Amino acid sequence: MVNHGLQRIPRFQAENLEHNKTVFERVNDMATKMGCTPGQLALAWVHHQGSDVCPIPGTTKIENFDQNIGALSIKLTPEEMTELESFASAEAVKGDRYAGGTAFTWMESDTPPLSSWTSE
Repeated sequence: MVNHGLQRIPRFQAENLEHNKTVFERVNDMATKMGCTPGQLALAWVHHQGSDVCPIPGTTKIENFDQNIGALSIKLTPEEMTELESFASAEAVKGDRYAGGTAFTWMESDTPPLSSWTSE
């Protein structure tokens, strides 16, 4: 069954799909080598971005929740971070994430820096 909604997303259009499948295969291979799922590898990567970054994955299934929690035990070396970023960076993926090229993201937000937060 083909999801026709995906055909409108530039990343899934024919001119980008083959390249992006290769990116996924490399992420999948790295995850297999590390003994985790690609999703766990992605969450682990986010965890390694700094103490002021925390992924908030959504799920409705306990098995997915358990996999998400499992990402906390994945420790990436600086070399593994560099390897992953070399083929899975935003610049490496072809095609916009959303149809029309824009969507509201963290880049357009006014979140104050962590250093300005208080615990009153």
